[in-house]
Amino acid sequence: MDWEINLIEWVQKSLGGSLSTIGTVMGFVGGEFGLVLILLTIYFCWKKEVGKRLSMTVMLVNCWGPLIKSIVLRPRPYMSHPERVNGIKIDGNSTSLEDVAAQGYSFPSSHSSSVMALFIPLAREVKKRWMWIVAIVMTFLVGVSRVIAGMHYPTDVLAGWALGLVGAWVYLTLEKKIRNVLTLRLILLATTLPGLLYVRTDDYFTALGLMSGLVAAFSFEEKFVNFQDTRNLFAKILRIVGGVLLFFALSSLLKKPFSSEFLTGGSMAAFLVRTARYALTAFLVLGVYPMAFPLFEKVGGKGDTTKAG
Repeated sequence: MDWEINLIEWVQKSLGGSLSTIGTVMGFVGGEFGLVLILLTIYFCWKKEVGKRLSMTVMLVNCWGPLIKSIVLRPRPYMSHPERVNGIKIDGNSTSLEDVAAQGYSFPSSHSSSVMALFIPLAREVKKRWMWIVAIVMTFLVGVSRVIAGMHYPTDVLAGWALGLVGAWVYLTLEKKIRNVLTLRLILLATTLPGLLYVRTDDYFTALGLMSGLVAAFSFEEKFVNFQDTRNLFAKILRIVGGVLLFFALSSLLKKPFSSEFLTGGSMAAFLVRTARYALTAFLVLGVYPMAFPLFEKVGGKGDTTKAG
C-alpha cells in the first residue's frame, strides 16, 4: 500500500546516518544471535522449565511465519521499491539482499513475532511491573526497527505481533490440556511440517531444525541429565558463555563437509542439510552440554542449586 512505502521512505530520510545503527541494534534482539543469547540465559541461568517453554514458543512462531510467507509471497519493501527504500543488512553474513531464499519473504515479520512470543510470556513468568514495561517497549522497538531497516512493511510488523501472541496462546492452552510434555512437543512440531511440501526459504528450514532439536534435546535432558537451576554466579557465567560458544562453533563446524555452492544452492537436499545441522546443534547444546554443569558448580565455591520447575 502506498502509505506504507511513503512512511518507510520518510522515516529513512529523517533518520539519515543513524539508520543503520538503529536497524542493527534493535534487529539484533530479534535475530538469531539475540534470541539464542536470551533463551540460553533463561534456560541455563534462571529457570530451566521456563526456558523450555519460551524456546518452544519462539521456534513455533518461527516455523509458522515462513508457512504464511510462502503463501502470501510478499516481497520485502526494498525489493519491490529499490528506488525509494534502502535495505539495511543487520546479520553481517555474505548473502545478497536480493536472494529471496536467503532473505525470505516479508509478510509477516519473523523478528516481530519472535520478540512478542518471547517477551510477553517472559513478563508473565517474571510477574513484575518493570518486566512488563521492558517487554512492551522491546517488542515495539524491534518491530519498528524492521520498518526502519526497510525489511518490512508496517502491516508485516502488525501481523508478526499477532502471530507471536497466537503462538504463545496456543502453547499455553495446549499445555493445560495435554499433560504429557513429549506429546505436547510432538503435536507442536507436527503443525510445522506442512512447510516441507511448499516452503523453499532458509528461515523455515533453520527454524524447523531448531524446533526438532529442541524436542530431542529436552527429552534427552529430562531422562539422562536433569540439571538443576543454580545460584552460583560463576557457574551461570560458564554455562552461558560455553553454550553460546558451542552453538556458534557447531554452526560453523557442521558446514565444513559441504561446499558453499551446495549450501546456498537452494536445492531440497541443501535445505534438509540445513535442518539437520541446526537440529544437531540444538540437541548437543541444550541436551548434551548440560552434562558438564556439575563441574561448573565447583568454580567459585559450592553455590546453591535448586530443583528446576
